[in-house]
Amino acid sequence: MEKSRQDMLNELIGMLDKLSYVKPEEIPNIDLYMDQVLSFINDRTRYLTWNPEEDKIFTKTMINNYAKTKILPAPVKKKYSQDHILLLLLIYYFKGVLSVGDTGKLLGKITENYFGNAGEMAFEDIYQEVFKLEAGEIDFLKKDISEKFAIAEETFQDAPEKSKEFLKNFAFICLLSYDVYMKKLMIEKLVEECCNNGDE
Repeated sequence: MEKSRQDMLNELIGMLDKLSYVKPEEIPNIDLYMDQVLSFINDRTRYLTWNPEEDKIFTKTMINNYAKTKILPAPVKKKYSQDHILLLLLIYYFKGVLSVGDTGKLLGKITENYFGNAGEMAFEDIYQEVFKLEAGEIDFLKKDISEKFAIAEETFQDAPEKSKEFLKNFAFICLLSYDVYMKKLMIEKLVEECCNNGDE
């Protein structure tokens, strides 16, 4: 049976209901070898991919490259701590928005001050604080996506019937992309400003 336009919107919004960040208490409290890290992260983040059975969030090569480029501190005796796993999760969230260089700049500041820190503010505290913000954003995103979808549905009224659905989808994609594009520019500017403060 062919999917209706409303079904498509419901499926997209349903993706947001599946979002849930990996909580620090879910991470094993012992250091892990590379294969264990990959197994843990890929299992906990599988729902973020379109092909959960095939797609992998991280591979050994990716993690080794993050360590080589100093975005990820090197493992200790080939073992990765909870902070390593939390940092990898942050890298994953940023890599869809920022370049590797900007990701390194931003997370480098956090790592320098809080990685492996058990003092007043630990790396785990930073991670938890920013991911607590996610819950409030989901409802806003659902509303925003529904509104953009409704706007796109009103476009291309005079288009040939055979092209209408594609063109409406194209309009919807453009609306979503414009939002992402503008926010990406703002994020890059903020990274540049906040990561260069104090370096002059």
